[in-house]
Amino acid sequence: MANLVDQAKGQMEKSIESTKENFAGIRTGRANPALLNGITVEYYGAPTPLKAVATIGVPEPRTLSVTPFDPSQANAVEKALRDSDLGASPRRNGAQILLTMPELTEDRRKEYVKLAKTKAEDGKVAVRNIRRKAKESIDKAVKDGEMGEDEGERLLKDLDKVTKQVTDQLDALLDSKQKEIMEV
Repeated sequence: MANLVDQAKGQMEKSIESTKENFAGIRTGRANPALLNGITVEYYGAPTPLKAVATIGVPEPRTLSVTPFDPSQANAVEKALRDSDLGASPRRNGAQILLTMPELTEDRRKEYVKLAKTKAEDGKVAVRNIRRKAKESIDKAVKDGEMGEDEGERLLKDLDKVTKQVTDQLDALLDSKQKEIMEV
């Protein structure tokens, strides 16, 4: 039954990883290839993730370069970038496409901080749901006589300790992301 807490911890750690990935997609003052993760390109008639059809580089702190593997698809890649909500207009340099990220205004930074808080709260909700399911399993095992009440109480304390550690990690991630966003 102690493995219930370990299982819950494993699921909670996946929630942390998911939150990190969500944070990577939030713009800061610097160009980051993860900003392009959600963009799909119409590649020979099929929607394909941008990173599957092009290499993405960061030649300068506020510039991303996108080079399609197939130069004939540069127009499709450029169109996908132009239609995205990045707020940057792509420039062609042969087959290479350059995206210069505009400076973030104070209002835009605050919007990104709100978005980061929402993503962190989504992670915490997932962690609380995992905790609730594990607690229900422990309570059911105690009720069915599969474990004693003392062992159930000990497991619940362990579960609460793990939950607190994970939510503290999520708070720390949020704090660092907020600082990164607000950095001018």
